[in-house]
Amino acid sequence: MEQATNTSPKSLEEFLRFYSKGLLDSIARFFLKLGVHPNTITILGLAGNFIGAGLLAVGHITTGGIIVLICGPLDALDGAIARLRGDPDRFGAFVDSVTDRYSELIIMGGLLLHFLFQQDILNCSVVFLAAAGSVLVSYVKARAEALGFTAKMGLLTRVERYLVLAPLLVFNLPVIAIWIIAILANFTALQRIWFVRKQAYGQLTTKK
Repeated sequence: MEQATNTSPKSLEEFLRFYSKGLLDSIARFFLKLGVHPNTITILGLAGNFIGAGLLAVGHITTGGIIVLICGPLDALDGAIARLRGDPDRFGAFVDSVTDRYSELIIMGGLLLHFLFQQDILNCSVVFLAAAGSVLVSYVKARAEALGFTAKMGLLTRVERYLVLAPLLVFNLPVIAIWIIAILANFTALQRIWFVRKQAYGQLTTKK
């Protein structure tokens, strides 16, 4: 019982995973009975985002947004299937992480093409900033962990970016979505950089 208390969710992503675990496990067991591999779900999510991005590019924002919205939960589902399989496949976790980045960039690429077709240079620039911020949030965390620091905190992690982007696309509000992500994703990257800096200088002070 103590372990359950200590593992209470501390972020939105952990909160959602914690409270959706029962539903995810039920769906994952169904796919396990069908013999579906976790990497299959990962690739299906990536393929779905390709289709969604294509629709965004040609101006079908709501339809593309619905596909992006559907593909999002597949990220959690592949992890649940792997866990229930007792699969310690680190390569699978690596593939999952890489495809997450590809999915985000593919969606942003679709929006970039959409604004290019409209000759909307301002929002093309905002899409670039949103894509850069999204990648940097993940890169700062990965680089920090490689150096022995932690950097999971921040205002707009991947789950929050999905919860901003997908619903606003469904409601045909891509401009609002990209502006929010462009500002807050880059702010989150700076938050993480500052958090790592505090850890680094804290360690240096302790060593003295």
